[in-house]
Amino acid sequence: SSQNLSEEFAEAARQLKKEAPRIQFGKIDVTHQHDLRKEFNIQAFPTVKFFVNGSREDPIDCKGVRKASTFITWVKRRTGPSTVLINSTDQAEAIIKADDLAVIGFFRELHNDSVEVFCETARDVPEMPFGMTASEDVCANYGIQRNSVVVFKEGKPVHNEVLEDGRQNKLGLTRLIKTFTLDLVTEYNIETSVKIFDVPVENHILLFTPTNSETFSEIYENYQSAAAEFRGKILFVLVNTNEVRNGRIFEYFRIRDIDVPAVRILNLTSDAKYKMPADEVTVENLKEFCQSYLNGKAKQHLSSEEIPQDWDKMPVKVLVGKNFNSVIF
Repeated sequence: SSQNLSEEFAEAARQLKKEAPRIQFGKIDVTHQHDLRKEFNIQAFPTVKFFVNGSREDPIDCKGVRKASTFITWVKRRTGPSTVLINSTDQAEAIIKADDLAVIGFFRELHNDSVEVFCETARDVPEMPFGMTASEDVCANYGIQRNSVVVFKEGKPVHNEVLEDGRQNKLGLTRLIKTFTLDLVTEYNIETSVKIFDVPVENHILLFTPTNSETFSEIYENYQSAAAEFRGKILFVLVNTNEVRNGRIFEYFRIRDIDVPAVRILNLTSDAKYKMPADEVTVENLKEFCQSYLNGKAKQHLSSEEIPQDWDKMPVKVLVGKNFNSVIF
């Protein structure tokens, strides 16, 4: 909520006042400041923007940050180095073990495009510590080839992304790393919905199923297997159809009891929905559906109500998606 965010924001301001007094925090109530709202094109609330060097032009958006500690990290990485330089294995271990998640870049040298992209990514992912090294000893200790970004979870490497030489796709790397703040498959509920929308992946796949059905564990295992392959490209969400509070999301996708288990893909930018053509939730079917969607080959699913029985009894005919084409054209 706005109230919560406001408190965390104030807490970050208090802590940074001692550490970095030149960074000022301010709060604006745009209900009274219409000109400022218009000037900075404020659409959603709350919005946090960061102004650099006294310029009103092009402030940086601070999105998805909700905790005081993350605000502090975000600001520090914008005003100073965004990653820790690692010179020894002990130093690497300290970073990897300090938190649930850590990201380490292993490089051949510390001045190239890949390093730049890595440092820019660190600025946008304040939720976890970032370190980088060009030390041969450190790379050899972990047995990792140079120019790799490795995500460590609970002290163990869980993902290794090899960076090609030349300019990387920073957004792709940011998306991929951000997904590690969520589980491989995230169950949709009031608490997780905020986190799901904070991760900048615009393609979401949703599995609608009762979690107490006999086939659930098998279906879920298949869903997890597919999720591992599309991490960073498609976000995998589970919706428990037995949970009454999920009613609105079933309505939005027009899912009925007889449809489950059902699998849909949603593109958040265009709001387009896609239905998995196959009924069986197998690894093969899921992979095929995801791949055809990413290749732009999936057919959009336009949900329609059933045709009412008395649709043509009156002078004005009742049209729904299913009979529109045949009647009009």
